[in-house]
Amino acid sequence: MRFTLDSHPSANLVTGVGPDGIRIGELLLTRSLIVSATELLQDWPAREIETLDLEILAPALALDPEILLLGTGPRLRFPGSELYAALAARGIGLEVMDTPAACRTFNILVHEERPVVAALLLP
Repeated sequence: MRFTLDSHPSANLVTGVGPDGIRIGELLLTRSLIVSATELLQDWPAREIETLDLEILAPALALDPEILLLGTGPRLRFPGSELYAALAARGIGLEVMDTPAACRTFNILVHEERPVVAALLLP
């Protein structure tokens, strides 16, 4: 699936999602990643929703998001309620969706210049 959106030319945007991976600009990534408008953290060690906690999300939280998008792969899966509570206590909204939906939402929020970070799980 190809994504297009007029936005700031220097911002990180998802330009494609498919079985081969996720494209940020022209870069194809095949392992889990964290992305904001200005930062790209490749090869994030998270692979499964069950392993997510504040420690493994620390690189995403260090980017100071107001909204954390969690892409859970090809199908929607939810983390434990304790993760929602821990992020809410820090003033961070957690939005969970399948990875293609998280990528589309990320692009829209970047275009709106919102402080968003996407943590995208790839198997």
